[in-house]
Amino acid sequence: MPTMLGSLISAGVVAATGAAAYQAMAPSGQWYGATFTSGPRGSKRIALTYDDGPNDPHTYRLLEMLEKRGARATFFLIGRYVQQRPEIVREVVKAGHAIGNHTFTHPNLAVASVVQNKLQIKECQRAILEATGEAPRLFRPPFGGRRPATLKIARSLGLEPVMWNITSYDWQVPPAEKIVKTCMRQMRGGDVMLMHDGSHDAFGADRAQTVLATGMLLERYQAQGYEFVTVPQMAGMVVRPRSSLVG
Repeated sequence: MPTMLGSLISAGVVAATGAAAYQAMAPSGQWYGATFTSGPRGSKRIALTYDDGPNDPHTYRLLEMLEKRGARATFFLIGRYVQQRPEIVREVVKAGHAIGNHTFTHPNLAVASVVQNKLQIKECQRAILEATGEAPRLFRPPFGGRRPATLKIARSLGLEPVMWNITSYDWQVPPAEKIVKTCMRQMRGGDVMLMHDGSHDAFGADRAQTVLATGMLLERYQAQGYEFVTVPQMAGMVVRPRSSLVG
């Protein structure tokens, strides 16, 4: 009996550990704090989000595509790239898109220390503030990785954590048609779509297929009456620009 009880306890610990690890990375996981993942199911709104920029030339090409179609999107920016090319970030803001904090160097915050969590988020805030004159109000953890301290730190800095409910897998650089099909299989309306205009590995990543896929998605779903909006528009957030850091 003790052996069986010990086995059951061990199995329970393993299951709990696995569940905790899942919640630390899953876009929909809410154990470690509330995050925005999608809008109302079945709505005629879609929020395109792009991680790992700014990136030349593909962020510019996305801006041209979005402007041509009258669409708005949300860009989650890596601080070190913001410092490298602040003029791209200013163009994103000027075009009416939302911007968010995606840390300074893109580590997995779920396994980083509390000190590193705070440093990564604050330094990205500072880089964006210096580039645009405004501190962002949105935050997305790299890889979706977070722990309770991650979200607590983000909120202390006035940031709203944002995840997603559609994964495009565009970082694998498949053809645009495959990216579109992957997204369409998950579309329900009210979706927040994860895409990439850059790469955390290096500046200058080729995101041409993502740009093409974006155009195809816009054409298809606008023809069906869908509106492409920013995350704040989707969530009904009142996002007031701030000209200083908090926390």
